[in-house]
Amino acid sequence: MKRTASINLARMRKAPVEPCRLALVAAIAVAVSGCSDSREATAYSDLEDCIEDNPELAQQCRTAYESALAEAATSGPRYDSELACESDFGDDSCQVYQPQNASGSWFVPAMAGFLFARALDGNRYQSSALYTSSYYRSPIYGKWSTADGRVFGNGRQGRVTVDNDAFKPKPAATRTMSRGGFGSVVAAKSNFGGSSRSSSGSRSWGG
Repeated sequence: MKRTASINLARMRKAPVEPCRLALVAAIAVAVSGCSDSREATAYSDLEDCIEDNPELAQQCRTAYESALAEAATSGPRYDSELACESDFGDDSCQVYQPQNASGSWFVPAMAGFLFARALDGNRYQSSALYTSSYYRSPIYGKWSTADGRVFGNGRQGRVTVDNDAFKPKPAATRTMSRGGFGSVVAAKSNFGGSSRSSSGSRSWGG
């Protein structure tokens, strides 16, 4: 089954009342303001699509993809059964995962894609693992979600506008969820106001 998971604070200027400096970045169509809480990024379904779009950034795509996979492994949702996992992410969307040098195993949704965007400092690229669901009653059906439950977009590859917090390090998952667990995380994130905006549409997963 093919599935594809730190922000720097805006620099203060020395002038006492100087407007935020607007940094316009052409690569990956990122337009970001030093005082904005959101930015444009690109959601990719897999590594090959990122490289095809940005052949001159092939290594940055690889690094971003590997970073997203690492994030999914440490911070992505975990379930005590395959059925519980599929109830949130859809049939054939989950797999058993057993970490190296650790006892026990659990079920996890396959990473469905990753965010790719230039960092606010303009000197590097950032990424975040993405998930979606094929189950129509899931709160992330037809949408993208980060590992911590920020929901945005339409679940398809392309440009999206996301909160800068979407790129912050996610807390490590420490326990498994039961059926509907990720939906509760999405709802909690929404209630706390942690929404990500997009051209079509957020919300942490607490382990």
